[in-house]
Amino acid sequence: MSTRGRSYRYVGPVELKAAVRPDNGGCPIGSAAEFGGWIAERSAAELAEPFTFVVGTDGVLRLAPRRSEHVACAGGALVLSAGEIGFVREADRWAVSEVSNQSTGYCPDVTSWLEVARALDEVGLGRPSGFTHEVVFRRCPDCQECNIVREDDFVCVFCGSDLPAAWNVDPAT
Repeated sequence: MSTRGRSYRYVGPVELKAAVRPDNGGCPIGSAAEFGGWIAERSAAELAEPFTFVVGTDGVLRLAPRRSEHVACAGGALVLSAGEIGFVREADRWAVSEVSNQSTGYCPDVTSWLEVARALDEVGLGRPSGFTHEVVFRRCPDCQECNIVREDDFVCVFCGSDLPAAWNVDPAT
């Protein structure tokens, strides 16, 4: 059995998690056949935008329409990663055109890429070597607000305090 990375709890607005129905999460994609069936049902308009994704603690990729909440896609559960993902048809197969860890509900670290790569490899999708857009999340130790770090400026936009170098968004981990 392979070792899985850190799991992430939902840290976003409680009202969004309260509205989640665990039996109505994103579509699990564990094989090339499952992806083929799922992608065949997407419209050209849907394919023009990235989709919401999570990688569950079982290592399975789950996909939902872009404007879906990550916590709904995950059925309210823990995840190994979350973000947005786009696909493109390349010759005779589908590949990932863009992928990020942009999820303000789970705020996964950029190190969660390994879990995304594993899930995409399991499905047989071509993929980049890392997130095409990395989002760095940190919680301010002083005011407790969650920040997106831009241009390596580890300073809280809410109170001006220094932010830690290491991921610290979920105080329970």
